[in-house]
Amino acid sequence: MILNAQNIELAFRGFKTIFGDAYGAAPAYWEKIAMRVGSTARDETYGWIGQFPQMREWLTGEREVKQLEAFGYSITNRKFESTIGISREDFADDKLGIFKPMFAGMGHTARQHADTMIFPLLASGFMSMCYDGQNFFDPDHPSVNSAGAHVTVSNMQAGTGPAWFLLDATRAIRPIIWQEREPYEFTQVTRVDDERVFMTDQFLYGVRARVNAGFGLWQLAFGSKAELTVENYVAARTTMMGFRGDKGRLLGIKPSVLVAPPALEDAARMVLTASQVEGTTNVWAGTADLVVSPYLEA
Repeated sequence: MILNAQNIELAFRGFKTIFGDAYGAAPAYWEKIAMRVGSTARDETYGWIGQFPQMREWLTGEREVKQLEAFGYSITNRKFESTIGISREDFADDKLGIFKPMFAGMGHTARQHADTMIFPLLASGFMSMCYDGQNFFDPDHPSVNSAGAHVTVSNMQAGTGPAWFLLDATRAIRPIIWQEREPYEFTQVTRVDDERVFMTDQFLYGVRARVNAGFGLWQLAFGSKAELTVENYVAARTTMMGFRGDKGRLLGIKPSVLVAPPALEDAARMVLTASQVEGTTNVWAGTADLVVSPYLEA
């Protein structure tokens, strides 16, 4: 193949198409539990994260203005890349076809990159702090009861088994934040007069992004290391639906997604899909979507 600008650009377009097709086709599950937030700076501070918007009856007087408390919870963007080098010899000898699977693999990996960050973050929630200064899954979150008194609330079950998670993903606000400063972009360094190409005799193709994941509202999540049974699943649902917010108002939590590692897939499917459990009709079948992620065990 003749090494000219036109052929090099045609090759780039071909590789970019392969990358894009693989990116679009790769399965990813992070969007089921996380909300995407655009970032405009090196880091973002979520001063509003502790406030749950609710309605109240307006009888007389002025509106009750909700003051957003500055909790100071921030997420700093991180930079990631993946790069492939193709020698000038392979290009000149028209060997580009052998690199197509690599660009498809790059697209697949880029699409699943958020999964590799978000699900391990969820798994770390028993020992990682969220906006209120407690661990994301913790027995002592500060809250308010129905009488307006300050109390502590648990969003976890203790145990010694693999962790599983019940989440409310029915709202615009999600339990996990996926922050994007610069989304995944496929680029090239292929000018024959570029210093890097001149010195190494390689054309470079790569993907780059600036992103990060962080915790959202703990009230939308429940973590358990107890055995994944119908009884424990029901207990987690009941606890979540009893969570209260400002002035003790019920938050209306609706658990909608059960997240489990591969080790608990059988138990999770028994809870959510079996018509009977131990000879009794399983009335909880279909009450949540199931996400099984290998990255919970990473």
